[in-house]
Amino acid sequence: MTSSAVSGEKSVDLACSLVLYQNAPGQVRSCINSLVSSDLRVRLIVVDNSPQDQLRSTVSSTGADYCFSGRNVGFGSGHNIAIRKSLGSSDYHLVVNPDVSFGREVLETLYRFMQRNPDVGLVVPRVLYPDGNEQHLCKLLPTPFDLLIRRFGGTLGESICRARLDRYLLRGADLTKPRVVPSLSGCFMLIRTSLFQTVGLFDERFFLYMEDVDLCRRIGEVSKTMYFPDVAVFHEYQKGSYHNRLLMKHHLKSAWKYFSKWGWFVDERRDRLNKSWSQSAQEHSLSRQSTAV
Repeated sequence: MTSSAVSGEKSVDLACSLVLYQNAPGQVRSCINSLVSSDLRVRLIVVDNSPQDQLRSTVSSTGADYCFSGRNVGFGSGHNIAIRKSLGSSDYHLVVNPDVSFGREVLETLYRFMQRNPDVGLVVPRVLYPDGNEQHLCKLLPTPFDLLIRRFGGTLGESICRARLDRYLLRGADLTKPRVVPSLSGCFMLIRTSLFQTVGLFDERFFLYMEDVDLCRRIGEVSKTMYFPDVAVFHEYQKGSYHNRLLMKHHLKSAWKYFSKWGWFVDERRDRLNKSWSQSAQEHSLSRQSTAV
């Protein structure tokens, strides 16, 4: 622990963790360049889960802290290594994927938003494909049926269950302004570090997938989880589990662990958080209508 942390002062504005697994060096450099371009004081910790430390020189040349785990410990466990190393150094921690890049205004804008809104525990910006198209990553907390239909239902399943999926994926919802959303993507999430003492870190039972949903809902039970569309990041979203059998296996195992933890068909906390979204959406819609009149 640094002396500044002991005295109650923070040594940086935000800490950031990046977990790698055999990523292309150019991709890693692009992400790191985005992170260090801000005028904020950023401490970046890179955890490399690759079998070899071939990315060490790529990371070290940027001045970031490099941690070689020696094995693939998983997404959440990798970020937890960095979070534990950085606790006490900042009020905020950024979890980011290596396939994400963004402009220098993003971190400063999100930082100011968190500074102005102490009741917000987690914030996520708009997420775009590299071509500028929207990635619709805001969702309700899932039920087993939601994930089953979306993952295996195909076109026929989506057609039959369109109304249900539209509700789960918040299709048609007004997300043009900052809104509380129950489930947000872990590809880029800025978290108030004081909440780690309250809700814990990533649940390391999830090797890959669902760990972001799990953490987001735990934070959402004690604080606001916000979608902030005023700034955007670019994400090379590949939907790997739709094309790779091993990744699909990880996704299914994580889904099983998630519902075993929270409840399969009876989950009162899920229903409460999702209902809160629905009420908020209805109030927002009525407010827009009255303003238009």
